[in-house]
Amino acid sequence: MKEILLILLLQLIYVPVLTLRTIFLVKGMSMYASFFGFLEALVYVFGLSLVFSGEQSTVAMVVYAVGFGIGIIIGSYVESFLALGYTTLVVNLTNKNEQLINRLREEGFGVTVFHGEGRDSKRYQLDILTKRNREPELMELIERYEPNAFIISYEARKFKGGYLLHSIKKVKMKGKTNML
Repeated sequence: MKEILLILLLQLIYVPVLTLRTIFLVKGMSMYASFFGFLEALVYVFGLSLVFSGEQSTVAMVVYAVGFGIGIIIGSYVESFLALGYTTLVVNLTNKNEQLINRLREEGFGVTVFHGEGRDSKRYQLDILTKRNREPELMELIERYEPNAFIISYEARKFKGGYLLHSIKKVKMKGKTNML
């Protein structure tokens, strides 16, 4: 019974580590990916050796698979909690909502406004880049001011310059100054 519980525990560690390794790899953070890859391989080898040592019990194999499934849920939760990276929201509006734009800027979001032509009328497009962990807050603000807005969200992999980088550098410099 201890062996079965250990197999389950190893899977509950293995799959979230695999998830994190994959995320770091996709985001181009190879040193973190390498570290998590090492942990992943270590746990994987121990888990499989337990499953295949001695008599291969069906229960051990089923627990291994169940642990994998539960590990995916845990890995997804960990990834959502960390919310690594950045996201870009493209918000299309029928009216230029100055109140929304000002509020977004007050909350620290960089907003670029574009004027365009839709099928039937003028449109206004807001481009907003933010950290992924602020996306729910951003969506809520937009929904509060513009419930009929058309919103597209996508991951920003690389960017250079702009308001967000400027404000991040200010925060880092402020932190270094406080340490002196």
